[in-house]
Amino acid sequence: MATNLVIVESPAKAKTIERYLGKEFKVIASYGHVRDLVPKNGAVDPDNHFEMQYQLIEKNARHVDELIKAAKKSAAIYLATDPDREGEAISWHVCEILRDKKLVAKKPIQRVVFYEITKSAVNEAIANPRELSQPLINAQQARRALDFLVGFNLSPLLWKKIRRGLSAGRVQSPALRMIVEREEEIEKFESQEYWTIEADLNYKKQDFSAKLSLFAGKKVEQFTITNEDQANSTRQTLLDKGGKELEVIKVDKKQRKRNPTAPFITSTLQQEAVRKLGFTAKRAMRTAQQLYEGIDIGKGSVGLITYMRTDSVNLADEAIAEIRDLIEKRYGKDDLPDSPRVYKTKSKNAQEAHEAIRPTSAKRTPEQIKEHLTSDQFKLYNLIWKRTVASQMIHATVDTVAVDLACGESNVFRANGSTITNSGFIKVYQEGDDSGSKDKNDEKLLPVMEEGDKIPLKEIRNEQHFTEPPPRFSEASLVKALEEHGIGRPSTYATIISTLQTREYVIVDAKRFRPTDVGRIVNKFLTNYFTQYVDYDFTAKLEDELDAIARGEKQWVPLLDEFWDPFKSLIDDTEKNVKRKDVTQEETNETCPECQKPLVIRLGRNGRFVGCTGYPDCSYTRSLESSVEGNNEPEIVVDRNCPECSKPLQVKIGRYGKFIGCSGYPDCKYIEPLEKPKDIGVMCPECKKGTMLMRKSRKGKIFYSCSRYPDCRYATWDEPIDEACPKCKWPMLTLKTTKRSGTFKLCPQKECDFREKVEDPDNDPK
Repeated sequence: MATNLVIVESPAKAKTIERYLGKEFKVIASYGHVRDLVPKNGAVDPDNHFEMQYQLIEKNARHVDELIKAAKKSAAIYLATDPDREGEAISWHVCEILRDKKLVAKKPIQRVVFYEITKSAVNEAIANPRELSQPLINAQQARRALDFLVGFNLSPLLWKKIRRGLSAGRVQSPALRMIVEREEEIEKFESQEYWTIEADLNYKKQDFSAKLSLFAGKKVEQFTITNEDQANSTRQTLLDKGGKELEVIKVDKKQRKRNPTAPFITSTLQQEAVRKLGFTAKRAMRTAQQLYEGIDIGKGSVGLITYMRTDSVNLADEAIAEIRDLIEKRYGKDDLPDSPRVYKTKSKNAQEAHEAIRPTSAKRTPEQIKEHLTSDQFKLYNLIWKRTVASQMIHATVDTVAVDLACGESNVFRANGSTITNSGFIKVYQEGDDSGSKDKNDEKLLPVMEEGDKIPLKEIRNEQHFTEPPPRFSEASLVKALEEHGIGRPSTYATIISTLQTREYVIVDAKRFRPTDVGRIVNKFLTNYFTQYVDYDFTAKLEDELDAIARGEKQWVPLLDEFWDPFKSLIDDTEKNVKRKDVTQEETNETCPECQKPLVIRLGRNGRFVGCTGYPDCSYTRSLESSVEGNNEPEIVVDRNCPECSKPLQVKIGRYGKFIGCSGYPDCKYIEPLEKPKDIGVMCPECKKGTMLMRKSRKGKIFYSCSRYPDCRYATWDEPIDEACPKCKWPMLTLKTTKRSGTFKLCPQKECDFREKVEDPDNDPK
């Protein structure tokens, strides 16, 4: 008897679904995409209604062969790929392959969609199949064609005008522009000095502070006091008039409600995973995919969360009922609002048929399934479960108080504080903050005070401050900015960020994005010559039009026509009229100290540098950094010469930052790190001659290696300690610390499993 064939993308998803269907169904995975555009110019033909040439993805050929064999033996075929444009396109490509094999006409082939991998959702989808959605397919084809046309026409131009190997993308380019513009804003920022005057007080055995808000009858604002002399004079006046106590002249009490945030959508999940868990957006989505496709929690594989690529905050009625029941039983009836909370989707293009990201069953608590999950899976599931449950809980009630205290006549200090009188949803979950705000005054607890109370004054002090530039983008704030500008869609944020890093247009510095020199040049080229195509509004409008195609409101070929003609004209004009030096060189107001010709900032293999326009006749160069600092000569290392040729050593800048190199380069290529590796005094266990040094990798990560490198290449990521392994007698142990397990001693030998918990002497409640 022939079985029914169900086709999904991944083997994990196939394994989970197979549990929910009877023996009459066979579930098989395509292992992702099965076809893509032919990787050569002409794969999208603008002169022939943008006809697209596809080919089988070579690495998936074996899986496609198995899929075809299974389709031949099946009675009916169900395409059950993910419920978005990309999933629809995968199903369509599978269908086209089967059509080429003359299999489609002989048996029914239908599309089934579900947003959670549970038994009820899967069986309901199988019972209610539909046809493939041509609008969704067209939208995905239009997106792929646009990206292909931009990449295959703009990237060669970058090769010619900047350097070989570069590429540009339709949505990555506006994202790069954001990061570069923020960096330029930081560089142009001029810090301003300002001072605050604060009073340290004690009342009812409780210390607190208050900030000067009124001086000599005038309101004190950020730049009212701008230097130390003014601050000292103000402080002395207040000390003379205030005496030893301040008088409470006004107590303003208010009560406010804080409502929970909506359940997760793709962008907010990525932001919170970055803030709270330290994940990258890519890591968060990879882990969410695992939770969606299914985890074996003791009784077979189960899909633990709903589909993770969504921009809808809706929750199914049955899910809300289950969540409310759990809240009442676990936290009490007082934490349950009278009616379910309903959230509105901010995105105008959100598909309301989708759900927010939630647990497939709220009753499946994180602690119940922890032992079956990896560390990353548990952390993310715990985050999703808490956010979902909190979204249906009662508001938090916060009492705020502002107390004005007189310091003589016409001088007033203000103390602010707050108390959470009913924690409500906060007992389960509170949203993270990526703003970098340091103002915590509103969170202070104040003693109870009434008008007329005399408050003992301990001290009046001056505090110096400087205004700070806006922070660089973190992954969380970049995802938020992309969403606000309408650049990309839920499924693309992680890819955008990953692509910028892979192309080395940006680097991560202290978990914030900083553009590289190449990234700056590429952005400058695109914003100068392709302004329209990196404009935030243009990119967002294009995304809206792709969404309109997906809804069946627009046709995809006219959209591509509208884009292609002016884009191709601009490509041809730029190639003909823009010279390489117009892009890669920047004029300075300096002349060469050796030949008196103008100096320019140029792009080299290791970034930007200052060079002579007389090259190759004049080879004068210096680092850009020394130019910025107003020093025309490279920094010389004092009292040290090159150990190989005896010429002076210099501090240079390379691809991975500063280093010490010989001034005789390129004749002498001696280099050494700027920071000397720290000798930690542990003998190398392999060669037993050198000692272990603490070093930094090119990406700034600490590791430990033998001082005799390259003669001895022994290295480890964990800190060595001078103790022999009690189990295998290896001469050295390492010290490892994780958030989950704490600090423990570990044998670095892979074949040895010695591990011993270490009590942390710094683990003090204070």
